Amino acid sequence: FSLLLLNLEEYYFEQHTANHIQNKGGQYERKIRGSLKICSKSVIFEPDVISQPIIKIPLRDCIKIGKHGENGSNRHFANFLGLPSTVLIFLSQVYFIKEHNIVAPYKIERVSKAFHLFLAICVVILSNKILFQSVSEKLHMECKAEMVTPLVTNPGHVCITDTNLYFQPLNGYPKPVVQITLQDVRRIYKRRHGLMPLGLEVFCTEDDLCSDIYLKFYEPQDRDDLYFYIATYLEHHVAERTAESYTLQWQRGHLSNYQYLLHLNNLADRSCNDLSQYPVFPWIINDYCSTELDLSNPGTFRDLSRPVGALNKERLERLLTRYQEMPEPKFMYGSHYSSPGYVLFYLVRIAPEYMLCLQNGRFDNADRMFNSIAETWKNCLDGATDFKEVGINSLKLDLGKRQGGQMVDDVELPPWARSPEDFLQKSKDALESNYVSEHLHEWIDLIFGYKQKGSDAVEAHNVFHPLTYEGGVDLNSIEDPDEKVAMLTQILEFGQTPKQLFVTPHPRRITPKLKTVTQACSPDDPTADSPVSPGEESFEDLTEESKSLAWNNITKLQLQEQYKIHKEAVTGIAVSCNGSSVFTTSQDSTLKMFSKESKMLQRSISFSNMALSSCLLLPGDATVISSSWDNNVYFYSIAFARRQDTLMGHDDAVSKICWHDNRLYSASWDSTVKVWSGVPAEMTCTRRQQFDMLAELEHDVSVNTISLNAASTLLVSGTKEGTVNIWDLTTATILHQIPCHSGTVCDTAFSPDSRHVLSTGEDGCLNVIDVQTGMLISSLTSDETQRCFIWDGNSVLSGSQSGELLVWDLLGGKISERIQGHAGAVTCIWMNEQCSSIITGGEDRQIMFWKLQY
Repeated sequence: FSLLLLNLEEYYFEQHTANHIQNKGGQYERKIRGSLKICSKSVIFEPDVISQPIIKIPLRDCIKIGKHGENGSNRHFANFLGLPSTVLIFLSQVYFIKEHNIVAPYKIERVSKAFHLFLAICVVILSNKILFQSVSEKLHMECKAEMVTPLVTNPGHVCITDTNLYFQPLNGYPKPVVQITLQDVRRIYKRRHGLMPLGLEVFCTEDDLCSDIYLKFYEPQDRDDLYFYIATYLEHHVAERTAESYTLQWQRGHLSNYQYLLHLNNLADRSCNDLSQYPVFPWIINDYCSTELDLSNPGTFRDLSRPVGALNKERLERLLTRYQEMPEPKFMYGSHYSSPGYVLFYLVRIAPEYMLCLQNGRFDNADRMFNSIAETWKNCLDGATDFKEVGINSLKLDLGKRQGGQMVDDVELPPWARSPEDFLQKSKDALESNYVSEHLHEWIDLIFGYKQKGSDAVEAHNVFHPLTYEGGVDLNSIEDPDEKVAMLTQILEFGQTPKQLFVTPHPRRITPKLKTVTQACSPDDPTADSPVSPGEESFEDLTEESKSLAWNNITKLQLQEQYKIHKEAVTGIAVSCNGSSVFTTSQDSTLKMFSKESKMLQRSISFSNMALSSCLLLPGDATVISSSWDNNVYFYSIAFARRQDTLMGHDDAVSKICWHDNRLYSASWDSTVKVWSGVPAEMTCTRRQQFDMLAELEHDVSVNTISLNAASTLLVSGTKEGTVNIWDLTTATILHQIPCHSGTVCDTAFSPDSRHVLSTGEDGCLNVIDVQTGMLISSLTSDETQRCFIWDGNSVLSGSQSGELLVWDLLGGKISERIQGHAGAVTCIWMNEQCSSIITGGEDRQIMFWKLQY
C-alpha cells in the first residue's frame, strides 16, 4: 500500500484488519486475510500475502452497504441481496459490495452516508492533541495542513511550540508524528503550491534542495503565521540570502555553476517534493555522436541564449506561424520544459512507482520511454511537443518492447561515455566548462530572469501556456469542486514556470576566477562556498620539497580556531577537497557538517542511537560514509541531504572504514575486515548502493583499526589484543602477524613509500615494522596512550590521552615537541594534502584547527 494509489484530492483515513471473501454462485470459495484502508473516495484491500493483488474499490461503484449475518455466514448475506457479488469485504460488522453491472438509484445516498461516517472519524483523529516532547513547551499556534511529497499530499495537524514544529498526519502514515527541533532549522521558504501561495518548506541544512518537511496550508494566513514564528526563532541563526547575493558569489568564482543553479532553483520555488516544480537545469551538450567529448570546442555545446523550442529553426518557423494565427491568450509551446511527466521520463528506472501512479498503473509506450541520450536530445530539437530541459535499469523493470522488437533496458549512452559514471562526470565537467560559464547568464535570463515574461519573452520565443505562470488562474474563484479538481490536475501535470528572480539582464561570470575553482577542487563539489583561500596553492603546484619543508616545521604548529560541536567525543574527521566543509562523527551518534568559511554548523545528521566510529569523504565530495557501533556503514548524500543507503555488513560494531578505487574496507569488533566492491548510488543513477563482498579477512579477536597503503595493495589491521597484521589484498592472505603491543592497537598507518608500518597503542608505544620482513625495527615509548597519529616516514605527530600533540623524531628516537591541545584525549587527526593544515578532534567534544608556521 502507498498513498500513490490514491487519486488527486483523495485522502487516506485509517485501516482495519479484514478478510476478502470470494464467492462463486453463492458458494464460499476462499478467504484472504489482509487490511482494509478507508479513504475518502475509495476503499482499498491489501492482502497480507504479497503475491495477491491489491484491490481498490471506488465508493461511487458501491451499490450496497450492509451488515454481516449473525451466524458469520456471508452466504446468508449474499442470498439476502439476491445478487451475484463479485467482491465482498467486511470490516467488523460492515460490508462493502461492488457490482459493476448494476447502478442502484440510491447509490449516491449510500456513498454520501458512508463518506460522512469517514469524515466523523477524521474529526475524532484531528481532535487528539499531539503529545509534546516536553511538558514545559509553550504552544504558539496550530492549524490544519497537508504534508507534500512527490505526487501525494497527506492531510493532518500542524502545531508549533517554543522549541519544536510538529505535524500529525490524519492517518498516522507513514508515522504518527513528524517532529522538527527549531534549533536544527537553518532555512525556511514560502512556497507556492498549485500556483497558490500556500506552501512552506523547512530545511535543517545550509545548502541543499531536499527539505526536511514541505507543508501545504489551506489558508495563506496560516502559512504566513507559521513562517513568522519560525523566522522569529531563526532571527539569530541564519539570515535568508537573496538571489543577488548568490549572483555575486558566483560571479567571483566562489560558487560553481552547479551550486549556483541549485540556489536559484530553491529561491524560485523549485522543490524535489513537488514534481510539477522540480529543479530545472539546462541541456548543455549538443554533441552525442563523437567518440571524444571536446569541451574546448564551442560546437560541442547547445546555444544557451535560446529556449529548447527555438533551437531548431524549421520547427521554430512552424511554431511562429501557429502563434501568429492563434487567438488570445497566445502561447508558442503547448508543452512545458518541466512537468511531472518529463521529470519521471528521466527517473522511471529509479522511481518507477511515480510513473505508474501518473500513468494509471502502466509504463508509457516503449518507443516514448527514455531509451537513448542522443535520441532524447534529437527529439527535443525536432519533436513537435518536446521542449524539455534536463540511467541504468538496475531494477530490471519490464518496460516493454519497441517497434523494432528490442526490449527497453538501460539508457543508451553517447559514444564518448564509457559508462554511466563517465557520462555523469563528463556532463558535470561540461557544466563547469569555460563556454558554459561565459553563457550561463543567457539561459538564466530565459528561465529565471527578464525574458521569462512579457515582450522580452515574446522576442526571445519563450512563451508558454498561460496556466504555467504564477497568477494564471485563481483556484479560489472556482466554486464547482469537480471543475476545481480538473483545473488543479491540469496545473500540477502541465508544468509550472519558476518564480521570476531577475527583472534586468543577468550579469556575466568573471571567468578568470573560474581557474581557481577547477584547479582547487572538483567542479561538481556541491558544498563549496569558497574554492580556496587567497594565497593557498593548488595540489598540482605542490612538490615533494614543499612537503618536506612542512614536516621540518611540524613543531611550529599554532592553534587558530576551536569549536565545540558535539555532545560526546569526536571519533572521525573528513574534509572537502577545498577545505571549506569539515565532516565529523562522534560517540553522540551524529554526523556533523561544519563550514570553515562561515564558522557555523551547517548540518547535523543522526543515523542511529549508537556511536559513530569513523567517517570518510568519497572522491568528488558528494557522499560521506560513516561507520557505527550498530554494525552498519551509512552512506550520506551531501547534495540531497539524506541517507543514501545502509550497508549491514557486520555482526558487531564497525570500528574503522577505508576507501580506494570504488572499494570499501570495513573493520569490525566481530573479528573481521571485509572488502566490498561497488559504486556510490549517486554515480550509478540507482536508488541504492550496489556492493558485493570480495573478501573477508578473518582475525582471532576484535579489529580496532585498519589502514591502506598508497597503492591499496596492502592493508594493516590492529586488534584489541595488541597484534598488528599486514595483509596482501591481491590474494586476501596474511603476510605478517606481529604481537607488538600490550594492549589495544589504537592506530596504524603505512609510510608514504609503503616500506614501513607505524602503530600506536594503549601501552604508549610507537612501533615501526618492516613490511617486507614483518620485523619490529624500532619502538619508542611514552608515559601515556597515543590514540592517533599522522607521519611522513621520519617524523610523527601523535595525539595523546592527555590531550597533548607530540612531535616525534623517529631517527633521533625522541620526542621533539609537546603542544598543548585538547582538554581530553586526542581521538582523531587529519592533515591536508599540502601538509599545511591540521584538524584534531578530542574527547572534550571539540575540533581544533591548526596551521603550520614557517
